[in-house]
Amino acid sequence: MATSIDTRHPLVLDEQAQDLLFREARSANAFTDEPVTDEQIAAIFDLVKWAPTAMNTQPLRVVVIRSDEAKARLLPHLAAGNRAKTSNAPVVALLAADIDFHDELPTLFPHFPGARDLFVGDEATRADAARLNAGLQIGYAIIGIRAAGLAAGPMAGFDAEAVSREFFPDGRHQVLVAVNIGKPAEDAWFDRLPRLDIDEVVETL
Repeated sequence: MATSIDTRHPLVLDEQAQDLLFREARSANAFTDEPVTDEQIAAIFDLVKWAPTAMNTQPLRVVVIRSDEAKARLLPHLAAGNRAKTSNAPVVALLAADIDFHDELPTLFPHFPGARDLFVGDEATRADAARLNAGLQIGYAIIGIRAAGLAAGPMAGFDAEAVSREFFPDGRHQVLVAVNIGKPAEDAWFDRLPRLDIDEVVETL
């Protein structure tokens, strides 16, 4: 039986949830000292694991930084404008792509026994796939952080190679984004910037 669509309310998600995850959510630049708990981190990444990835590759790997010692290792590799807010954030998550994600495919994609072999010996293709699919998971991670009632401050302003070497010394991971996480402080936001309208980005054929 066909399901009718209520054109007055085309989204199933209620208004409060829409605001929390999208319209009122902002990238924070200042945080309170309220801690982010292990339980919150676990709940966030329990949502993130449901992100769609090609062949269920799930290449995202995460290092959660809490301690002053770990932050001291990270801060020199950040752009100068990112250091103070990162130092004051309760938690920083380094979101990386695992270049050897294919080793997990016998478990993650069991109905295709040859899935892992498709990627063996072609590291360039594997790295491209890892970055693309980890990027999909990173989008989910930001939404997951917001779903926990926290603010995310994603950053690409850092020496990615140096951060990868520092926190993933095996050389098999590429850090793509660093995300400050916490409760936003007062005046945590820059002014809201414009967004493109649907007719500027969507074409229906």
